Amino acid sequence: MLNQDTIINALKSVKYPGYSRDIVSFGLVKNVAVNNGAVSISIELTSANKEAAAQLKQSCEQAIRALPDVKMVHVDVKLPAGPQAAPAGQNAFATQNRVPGLARIIAVASGKGGVGKSTCSVNLACALRHLGAKVGLLDCDIYGPSIPLMMGIKQRPTISPEEKMVPPVNHGVKLMSMGFLLDGDQPVIWRGPMITKTIQQFFHAVEWGQLDYLLVDLPPGTGDAQLSLCQTVPLDGGVIVTTPQEASLGVVRKGIAMFEKVNVPILGIIENMSYFTAPNGERIEIFGHGGGRAEAERQKTAFLGEIPIYTEIRIGGDQGQPVVVTSPDQPPGQAFIRVAEALRQQLG
Repeated sequence: MLNQDTIINALKSVKYPGYSRDIVSFGLVKNVAVNNGAVSISIELTSANKEAAAQLKQSCEQAIRALPDVKMVHVDVKLPAGPQAAPAGQNAFATQNRVPGLARIIAVASGKGGVGKSTCSVNLACALRHLGAKVGLLDCDIYGPSIPLMMGIKQRPTISPEEKMVPPVNHGVKLMSMGFLLDGDQPVIWRGPMITKTIQQFFHAVEWGQLDYLLVDLPPGTGDAQLSLCQTVPLDGGVIVTTPQEASLGVVRKGIAMFEKVNVPILGIIENMSYFTAPNGERIEIFGHGGGRAEAERQKTAFLGEIPIYTEIRIGGDQGQPVVVTSPDQPPGQAFIRVAEALRQQLG
């Protein structure tokens, strides 16, 4: 039977040009109408790429006409106002409008979990603030938000007269996280389109004000949150966090490949948990050492620095007092400040 569900299922076979992901999961299909064999579809793109729009229109028409009982198909592809079409060969998401007030948007990512990505995001944000910048930190780990705990704040955002969420501030950093919107240990059980919608709202429905840097703490992997972020705003670059061992580095390469696929420059690699110094002064390389630097050389990207294992870093994260805030002049805090300085240099 020809209805909205059969039409949407057919559209799931239509991939966005250059991607393995379909236009339905990308959230681009806005309206589907069926009446006596006549099908009308409305698609809204986030990029003003006319070549991609023409290709999608043709692909959608072919997918729908292949269904039984279809007599007529109308596909309306809407382009956003403002940006010009991307030049031939350029990524389709590269022409997006910037968010007013956000000078630089930097994604902090990792190929796998457990490498200390959120710890690095928190301390890197505080380190940039320590260096005098205006900084925001957005927690895009929708399923497992940890920024509220690590930054020592748990309160709901207020609403501005313009009906935007006003991000809470702690340690001089503006913050937004799904954790601020949930009660207790309430789980988030969402499919991809809801993740996309939420990430869009975190940018366009939040009153960030004027920031020199907005760091975006991503979940591990290369899934919905990563693609939704790249679809929503133009990124100034991505920072990859890894540990020294090959098990982590192997997945890092996939993360780098993902950013390259969506035309996001890699600003550099951070090697976390580089080594541990025992009380007797002995240096113990628990996960090996030097893998991050070697991978940066292989990828022809910057090595932003190494973060040794310090108990103070873990304690600071658990207590909501990042080590850069409590001990900026001590070795643990200095390690992150050096990385922040290297990142600023990469950004010019």
